[in-house]
Order: sequence, then structure tokens, then C-alpha cells
Amino acid sequence: MSLDTALHQLVERIKSAAADAKPLCIRGGGTKDFYGEAPQGDVLSTTDLAGITSYEPSELVVTVRAGTPLAELEAALAGKGQCLPFEPPRFGSGGTVGGMVAAGLSGPARASVGAVRDYVLGATIVNGRGDVLTFGGQVMKNVAGYDVSRVLAGSLGTLGVIAEVSLKVLPVAPAEATLEFACGQADALRLLNEWGGRPLPLNASCWFEYAGAGALYLRLRGAVAAVEAACAHLGGERKDNARAAADWQALRDQQLPWFATTEGADALWRLSVPQTAPVLALDGAAPLIEWHGGQRWYKARPGQAARIREIARAAGGHATLFRWPGESTQGSVPRFDALSAPVERIQRALMREFDPHGLFNRGRLLAPL
Repeated sequence: MSLDTALHQLVERIKSAAADAKPLCIRGGGTKDFYGEAPQGDVLSTTDLAGITSYEPSELVVTVRAGTPLAELEAALAGKGQCLPFEPPRFGSGGTVGGMVAAGLSGPARASVGAVRDYVLGATIVNGRGDVLTFGGQVMKNVAGYDVSRVLAGSLGTLGVIAEVSLKVLPVAPAEATLEFACGQADALRLLNEWGGRPLPLNASCWFEYAGAGALYLRLRGAVAAVEAACAHLGGERKDNARAAADWQALRDQQLPWFATTEGADALWRLSVPQTAPVLALDGAAPLIEWHGGQRWYKARPGQAARIREIARAAGGHATLFRWPGESTQGSVPRFDALSAPVERIQRALMREFDPHGLFNRGRLLAPL
């Protein structure tokens, strides 16, 4: 289906929903339905908005329709020796580019290379009035005023239906190495903070306990000479590249054994804190720590929400109830931490401007007033 035809059908569906005051649940591959509050409304699929519109490897820019499978985009980039450096989690085989942007989630390399929003150059969306709007472009310095295209990252579809995005891409690093260090959580955080102040090609890190023993994994990426020099300087046990790559991919998609859950098990909490935050005084099993200390995953019951969020705020961060095993809702415990009053006012004002009828993903990000 052509983009014009798919867009026309989308616009007509949105105008009809607005006239009937019926909410719509925007969905690509549905691989991130668990994230945020429970989706509401009739499903509005973006899968017909598929295909790579343009790709200029020499310019490091790709323009792609929102319903395009993420796997298809990554394969096209890999064919030219390029990648999405923020390593978007996929959580399944059907994830789409639009869902990647709307969720705004980044993988293991986020602390070193930036987040999804840092690579969004432009976007075309359909707002709640059925208007087709285009923001940004295909270069970094293309915005005067409010950068709407980047605000879409993490908006969970509450500002409009993403139809197409232009993304900055980067070449795959010429060299990579993974080092393992046996250490406890406090020592891992100390080492990461120490290494962060040095000119090292740090790309990703992960610390967790297995069978009662803690291990820190450090991924280096960059020029061959820089990676080899860092390995010699840091020490540790160098891992086989192929095996390590598979493990980093498993971490990216939360397929490591640490993330395994069963029906009725503890929920998965995501704490975003400063990298320099110390060990957090949370009861239970040791966390899994990424982003050089900035992202910490914990398993705990939703009943511990107040304590978890209090500790996260005291550390200068916030906590998200990321997954609730076996259920789509979790009762009275909000998925996201409360926004500050000024930030919430801005967020609600944006949502009213782009979606005045409250059609899109109602309640997914913020509770209705």
C-alpha cells in the first residue's frame, strides 16, 4: 500500500473516531503493550505504514515509515555497516519503528551514545484532528523553537500517530571487546565512576549477581588501537566476542536468566538514578545494573511501591513499575512516578494541543483528568 493511501485511510479513521468520541489504541507490533498503563480504545494499526522511504548511507540518515518492522530497518543498516547506536529493545519479533520512537526505550549503550530522542531528526504525524503534520527534517540543525519531533520519543502515542521518522544512524564500531570483573555491587559502582572519568572507549556495562557472586561486564567499542589499549590497561577477563555479543543482545531484550519471571512473581522495577548514586537500601535480591550505574532493575512486589519510589527520589531519580507478570494491570499502583507540577502542566498542554479530543492511547501515560 502506498504511503498516501495508508495515510488517507488513517486520517479518515481518526476523523471518524473524533466525531464519535471513541478512543483509539495505536499499535504497531504490540511488543510493548505491557509498558505503561493498560491501552484503551479500539486498535488503530500502523502496519500499513511500512517501508524505508529513503536511505543515504553517506549522509548517515534514514527515513522510514512507522509500521516498518524494526528488524527490517536494522538489517538494511547492517548491510551498509551502520546501526542504531542506542540499541532499541525489541521484546519480540514484531516490533516497529514507530513503537520504538513512541516507547523511547534504549538499550545497553544508552549512557555512552545517547537515547532514542537524540537520533530523531524529523517526523510526520497525524494529530487528533486528522491533520498531517511534519516537523524537523533530515539534518541535526533543523529546528528553530520547540523540537516536536524529539518530544514524540517516549510519548507513548499520546501526541499523535507517528507516520514516518527520519533518524540519524552511525557506522558500526571497528573494534569491540567485553571484559568481566568479579566484584560486589559497591565495588562495581566505584569502578564505573572511576573509569567514567578516564579517556576510555566505554560503551556499555552490566552488573548482577549469579549464584551469590557478583560480576561486572564492561563493553568497549571504538578504534582498534583504543580498544586494545583499554583492555591492556583495565585487565579483567576478556570474553569471546561472539558469545559476549549474544549476551548483550539478551540483555537488550531482557532475555537474560536474571529477568526470568513466573506467574505471580515479583514485578520488575526500573530505577533511573544518577550514575554516581551509591548502593540503594532496598530489601530483596540484588539488582541488575546498567548504564554505568544510571539504570537499575529490581524485583519487588507492587506493595513496596512507596518505599521504592521514596528511595529513588532520595537518590535523585525516579522509579517505573516496568512489568507486572501475568497481568496487564496492577490495581492502584501507577506504572510511572508522579511528574512535578510544572512538567505535568506542560505535558498535558501538549496533549491537549495535539489531541484535543483525547483519542490516542487514553490514560497510557497520564491518568485522565
